[in-house]
Amino acid sequence: MGAGVLISLEQYLATDYSPDREFVDGVVLERHVGELPHSLVQRNLVLVLCQRYPHLFVLPELRVRTVSGRCRIPDVCVTLERPSTDVLEDAPFLAIEILSRRDEMTEVLEKLEEYVEAGVANVWLVDPRKKRIYTFTAHRLEEVLDSQAVTEPPHIRLELDEVFRGL
Repeated sequence: MGAGVLISLEQYLATDYSPDREFVDGVVLERHVGELPHSLVQRNLVLVLCQRYPHLFVLPELRVRTVSGRCRIPDVCVTLERPSTDVLEDAPFLAIEILSRRDEMTEVLEKLEEYVEAGVANVWLVDPRKKRIYTFTAHRLEEVLDSQAVTEPPHIRLELDEVFRGL
């Protein structure tokens, strides 16, 4: 993810990228997408969350404004109410990042920190290769050691075997 040309937030928001890209400090950043384990976990998360919690809004790859004019794209985010804008201006209730093989942990941790700073109440990191889920709070990752991942209230519960089905 090398440096790119500096552009304004308005230019970024007015531009369509395929696949979509994030915006950090005036630079448009590519995301690591397209790996089968990542895609399977993302599909599982969306399907299970939508089936179990039809009253919530489960949104894959939606642009979210975080801090200092940055826009990130969680692999999956969950809001308690329908967003009123095309780019999520308010912090989602849950932001989920799924690791890809090429992800750099320092960059992933920076993104997780941004979610917390922006007010995201629950941040999860999913590792498809190791079949593990981590919560991110108090500037650290903590592995989910139970059979299910659970958010702070209101509780959203996901069985780990549901998340990793098909891997």
